[in-house]
Amino acid sequence: MGFTHGIHELGGDCFAYLQPDGGWGWSNAGLVVGDGRSLLIDTLFDLRLTAAMLDEMAPITSGAPIGTLVNTHANGDHCYGNREVRDRWAAVDIVASRATAEEIPAVPPEMLAALNDAPGDVGDLFRSFFGAFEFDGIELELPTTTFDGRYTIDVGGRAVELIEVGPAHTAGDTIAHVPDAKTVYTGDILFIGGTPIVWAGPLSNWVAACDLMLGMDIETVVPGHGPLTDKNGVREVREYLALVDAEASGCHAAGIDAFDAAREIGARIGADERFAEWGEFGRIAVNVDAVYRSLDPAYESPDVVEQFRRMAELERA
Repeated sequence: MGFTHGIHELGGDCFAYLQPDGGWGWSNAGLVVGDGRSLLIDTLFDLRLTAAMLDEMAPITSGAPIGTLVNTHANGDHCYGNREVRDRWAAVDIVASRATAEEIPAVPPEMLAALNDAPGDVGDLFRSFFGAFEFDGIELELPTTTFDGRYTIDVGGRAVELIEVGPAHTAGDTIAHVPDAKTVYTGDILFIGGTPIVWAGPLSNWVAACDLMLGMDIETVVPGHGPLTDKNGVREVREYLALVDAEASGCHAAGIDAFDAAREIGARIGADERFAEWGEFGRIAVNVDAVYRSLDPAYESPDVVEQFRRMAELERA
């Protein structure tokens, strides 16, 4: 199955909605269909994109309305479109981990709209990442049901198991497992063909999440970004994270500045055939910062503008 835009049938009444090329903001979503009801996993980065996705899903959801929406984590490209779902299905239950629900308001759409509209270098920087998206006029629609740990949802007679694996990528990451279809929707616990980014950490939690999935009886894996995969994709992400954790820990012990360490580690990773073709390799700057924070609670990462500036600098080098 190729990495093409739109809805893909996975079998077992499970679907994935994919957005190439899987880079910044181009996230995936999922749909699980039961007897007369559906569950949507994540929305997209703006209302326009989410509306187009829901329109494409309409032949399926017309007979199985969306009764539950799961937000796997708090990044806007997985939850900014919630209002579009609420407008179509007023009674929809929006489910997320408690940590995700608390984190969603931290980066409101107005913030990204302002950064995209900023004058000078800051605006140029953020438009290079997010200029394709329309953040004006988005109102956050927050989760109505929250959980800690694990939570099972009945979707028209079939179970979808939500498993909280964060803090990792963000403060409250969740994966959605559909046992009867041997399918898992990972949110941003998996980036396939692109470099993972560790906003929260520690990396050990993320490695543990990969180990959890590797122990599951699953055949189809829907990542938060990138093409569909299987356990091989999970293993590759695990290998990257374990490598970064070990390399950055060594640099920290040697007293090397975090950004200098990111340059050194990034160069070694770029020469590693396992990861050399991955996009967004500048994210190593944020990932090393996450390791340094986990090793030293007093370590302070730079502000978000500087983090994006550093990522852009590494990718221009």
